[in-house]
Amino acid sequence: MTEIRPARAADAPRLTGLLTQLGYPSDPAAVSGRLSALLDSATCQVLVATAGSRLDGCLALERRLTLVEDELAEITAMVVDETARRSGVGRALVRAAEGWAAGEGLHSVVVRSNVVRPESHQFYEGIGYRRKSTSHGYRKEIRG
Repeated sequence: MTEIRPARAADAPRLTGLLTQLGYPSDPAAVSGRLSALLDSATCQVLVATAGSRLDGCLALERRLTLVEDELAEITAMVVDETARRSGVGRALVRAAEGWAAGEGLHSVVVRSNVVRPESHQFYEGIGYRRKSTSHGYRKEIRG
């Protein structure tokens, strides 16, 4: 049976592996540091899906306020272990995220999904999310 719970610092090594599956390989120490900062944040939540001693998925979300729209929750990362996909883990994580957002008094949850992940587009549309826009992401490395 899948249990959804808040992440713990001890989850960092397994989260490192999941992030690699998502296409974001990272140094375990870096993941541990980022997770620690997120766990200390009043505006972020990191949830994990466990089944016994297995960690089958994770979802990170944050409370956001922008100039162009009312405050909402944004799913910033979600991955289900390749051995647990299509088992309901993703749905359970999103439901828990929506519950967290509602408990925070928020009325919307948004998520961005890379164009190279069509299976995730079908997943989100299948659970009631509607495509709002398409965009290109840009990044520039800066030195301080």
